Amino acid sequence: MVRRLVSRHMKDIWPDITGMRVMGYGYAVPYLRTLSERTERNFAVMPAGRGVHHWPEGEPNRVCLSNENELPIETESVDRILMVHALEHAESPPELLHEMWRVLKSNGRLLMVVPSRMGLWARADWTPFGHGTPYSARQINHYLHDCLFTHEHSEKALYMPPYRSFFMLRAAYSFENVGRFVFPGLAGLHLIEAGKQVYSSAGHKQGVKGRRYLVGQTVPTP
Repeated sequence: MVRRLVSRHMKDIWPDITGMRVMGYGYAVPYLRTLSERTERNFAVMPAGRGVHHWPEGEPNRVCLSNENELPIETESVDRILMVHALEHAESPPELLHEMWRVLKSNGRLLMVVPSRMGLWARADWTPFGHGTPYSARQINHYLHDCLFTHEHSEKALYMPPYRSFFMLRAAYSFENVGRFVFPGLAGLHLIEAGKQVYSSAGHKQGVKGRRYLVGQTVPTP
C-alpha cells in the first residue's frame, strides 16, 4: 500500500520520463518497477554499508554496491535520480548530494523521498521509515542549496497512520486525499524534486577522486 501511494505522487511529479535514464539510490527498487516500462534504462545503486541484492528477479542484474561518495557512474550521465531510504541513512549528506550532482545531467532532476520529522511514520520503528534521521522540509532545502541544487517542487505523502489494521488499509486512499487539506503537518514523507545548478559551480566538490569499478567487475592487481 505504501508503494502504491508513494508511486502515485512520483508519477504526478514525473508525468513523462519516456526515453530517460533513471538511477535509483538507497533502496528505490520497489519504485523503479513502476518506472521501468517508460525509461530508456533504469538501474539501482545501494549503499555499501547496507548491503545489496539482485534485481530484477529473473532478469540480468541492474544493481551495484557503492560508497556514497564514490558512485561508479559517469559524470553527467543520468536524467533522473530517485533517492529512497537514502538521505536519512547517509553518513555525510553533503558528500552524497555532491555525488548526485556530479552524475546528474545539466537538465536532470533529483527526487528525494525522506521521512518527515513531524510525521507519525518516523516514530514507527517497525517500518523502514522509522530508522535513520528524519528531516524537515527546511533542512532538506538547506542541504540542496548548499550542494548547488535548486528546489523545483514539493509534495507530502503518507497521511495514513502507520498501523497494519484492515480498516487503515481500506481507508488509505481517503487519508491521502483528505490529509493534505485537514492535517498537512502530519504527513509521513517529504517528496522533494530539485534541479541542478550549473551556473555557479565554482568550488563545488566533484567527489573523491580515484578508481571506480562496477560490482562484479574484476579489479586489476596494482
